[in-house]
Amino acid sequence: MMNNNHTKKRRIEQDDDDDETKTKFENLPVEIIHDVLSKLPISSLVQFKCVCRAWRVLGQHPNLVNLYLTTTKQNDPCLIFHCDFPIRNQLYFVDFAGNHEKVKRINTPFSPKMPEFDLVGSCNGLLCLSDSLYNDSIYIYNPFNSNYLELPKSLNFPDQQLVFGFGFHLQNFKLVKIIYYRNGYPRARRLVYPQSEVQILTLGTSEWRSLGKISYQLVRRPSEALVNGSLHWVSRAQRYNPSRRIISLDLGEERFREVPKPDCGSLSRCNYHLLVLKGWLSAAVYCNYGRLEIWVMKEYSVKESWVKLYSIGAYTLPKAVKQNMDRSFKIWNKSLDRKVVRVLGILKNGEILLEYKSRVVVTYDPIIGKFKDLTLHGTPNWFQAVVHLGTLNWIHT
Repeated sequence: MMNNNHTKKRRIEQDDDDDETKTKFENLPVEIIHDVLSKLPISSLVQFKCVCRAWRVLGQHPNLVNLYLTTTKQNDPCLIFHCDFPIRNQLYFVDFAGNHEKVKRINTPFSPKMPEFDLVGSCNGLLCLSDSLYNDSIYIYNPFNSNYLELPKSLNFPDQQLVFGFGFHLQNFKLVKIIYYRNGYPRARRLVYPQSEVQILTLGTSEWRSLGKISYQLVRRPSEALVNGSLHWVSRAQRYNPSRRIISLDLGEERFREVPKPDCGSLSRCNYHLLVLKGWLSAAVYCNYGRLEIWVMKEYSVKESWVKLYSIGAYTLPKAVKQNMDRSFKIWNKSLDRKVVRVLGILKNGEILLEYKSRVVVTYDPIIGKFKDLTLHGTPNWFQAVVHLGTLNWIHT
C-alpha cells in the first residue's frame, strides 16, 4: 500500500514539473519559441504538437511554418518510402536529421477513396499521389500534419499513359499532367502512343488548363528535378534518334524547352536520370560494369557548364538481399530502363544517398570511395524512395 502511495506521489510531482516546464516555455517571447522549434527534426516537432492543445497551436503558427521550411532546407532531408508490394498503398518515412535508424509508417487518410496509388513527387513539404488503378483521383498530402486535398478531375482517355510533374513557382504549386493516348490509332504498335495532351493545374484553382500537345515522349519517374522554376524530364530514345534529351517546362511561362547537354562524355550517349544536387540540375549516368557518373550543370542552361562531379564504382548487394532477389533483378546491366540504382541526394557530411534495386539504401563517401550499408529498421521489402522536406505546410485552397 505504501509503495502505491509513493508511486502516485512521484507521478503527481512529475506532472507538476511538466506543467511548470510547459508554463515557462509558453511564457518565452514567441520569436524565441519559433527559433527553437525551427531547429527540431520534423519527427520531434510532430511529437511536440501532441503534448497539449497550446503547443499544437504553437506548432501551426504561419510564421513558424515558413521559418521551418527555410531552416529544414539546410538540414539533412527525410526519405519517403512508397511500398508497392503486395499492393501500392503504404507510405513510410525516415528522418535523417533526427533518428535515422527507425523507419515509421505514415497514415494515409485518403486510402478508402484511393486504395492504390503512385507517388508522383515531393515539393516543399507536400507529396503528390495519383490513383494507380483508374488514373482518376489525384491528392496533395502533407504526411506530417495529415492535411490533404483531392484535386479536380481532369481529362482521361480509355487507352493512355501518364507522365506527371509537381513543382512550385513564386507563390504557386503547379501540377503538370502529360497524357499520351491512342484514340483513333487502332493499328499503332502496343507501346506507341502517337497523340498527346498537356494539362496544368494551379493549386487553389478549380479547372485544369490545356497547354496543347508535346512533341517529345518523356520518361515517367518520381520527383522530376525542379530547378530555376522549371521541371525537367528525360525523353525516350527514338529508333532514328537514340540520344535522350533533357526537356524542361518553365512553370512561369508554361513553355517547354530543350536543355543543352555536352556533346561528348557519358552524358551525351548513355541512359541517365535527373535530380537536384546542391541546387544544380544534375544527371546520374549509367555506365558499363555497374559504374555511375554524376554530372552537374553549374550555370543553368549553359551547355559548357556541365561537369562530371562524381564517379561511383559498382556496389555489391548484401547476401541476405541477394538471396531473396528475383532472377530478373540479378544482373542489373540487363534491366530495361537501368533503374536498378538511383541517386537520391547528398547529406550534409558529403555522403551520397543511393537506392539499389528498390531494396536497400546505402551511402557512398566520395572522398574515400567506399559504400556503407544503412541499418534502417522497419524498411519495407520493396520500395520506391523519394527525398522529402519534412514541414508542417498547409495546403491552401
